[in-house]
Amino acid sequence: MTAERITELIKVLFTAKGLGDVISPITPVAGGFLHRMYRVDTAKRSFAVKHLNPEIMKRPEARENYKRAESLEKKIEDAGISIVPAISIDGKKMQEYQGEFFYIFNWQNGKVTDWNHISADQCRQAGAIQGRIHAIESKKVENADPELLCIDWNDFVSKAKMQNEEITKMLLENKELLTYAQNVLNDARRKLPGILTITDEDMDPKNVMWEEGKPVVIDLECLSYGNPISSALQLSLQWAGITTGNLEYDKIGSFFEGYLETYDNGFRDYPSVFGLAYTWLEWLEYNLNRALGQCQDEREQKMGMDEVRNTIARIRYLYDREERIKRRFDTIKGIENQH
Repeated sequence: MTAERITELIKVLFTAKGLGDVISPITPVAGGFLHRMYRVDTAKRSFAVKHLNPEIMKRPEARENYKRAESLEKKIEDAGISIVPAISIDGKKMQEYQGEFFYIFNWQNGKVTDWNHISADQCRQAGAIQGRIHAIESKKVENADPELLCIDWNDFVSKAKMQNEEITKMLLENKELLTYAQNVLNDARRKLPGILTITDEDMDPKNVMWEEGKPVVIDLECLSYGNPISSALQLSLQWAGITTGNLEYDKIGSFFEGYLETYDNGFRDYPSVFGLAYTWLEWLEYNLNRALGQCQDEREQKMGMDEVRNTIARIRYLYDREERIKRRFDTIKGIENQH
């Protein structure tokens, strides 16, 4: 569906839901890798509208996942954590119109920080927020067989050979690395102790806005129940600069300083589960499918191709720094050990 058609649907949706008449052009907002965001202005106020990716909404589990995320969003809001929740209209957060799905938010005036200039204090505050989310519901559970990643790289090579020479070359050149990363990721998942909390796996720097030094979390559709150790490890690396290939090791400590001030499950052996950092493989798999045509249009296919390049480079970057990152994780101490 074209952007023009989507903006027309949004105008009709706003009128139908009593949100007011749109008074100026609907403008795309940069940021999201999965969905598309728009700024919508009416006479009284401004909104951010998220058009959910139709390819994702085709998945049989999608509706249930979003429903769960909406209920967890309410728990986080009730806990006093600063977030931008989706607006409820007629008792529903997700709005469906002519087969398309939307979330509507009040416009937030803060700004996402520059990924290349994230301060140590922002890392600490992000860690504290994630800790508060984990602390809402934390319980020990029986260790169950973990969900293991089983990506068939040979199958992707076969598909790519028929339509994308660049992807074929990248996969063949990095096949040994990708196989290694998948093995150590699965090994780390097997080692995780049985702890279950609310998690926001998507709370990276692009999903936290800042106004006068105060953070507010946006884009909470990935809320679920999961293992907090995995979540904290991955997010600490993202806030420390792994995404841009500019990792600052001390910022890992800054993230955990804030995290352990608000939630501490007693786990310290993060080097033993370093393989969780290779969860980027799931993002690579998703974008390989997009780049090979499983997407809504050429724009998304190009985005998928860009993310294939970026993600393989990121996995290589992680691999080259694995031992140094482990040593930094080995210095993480709880509050009781910091004095």
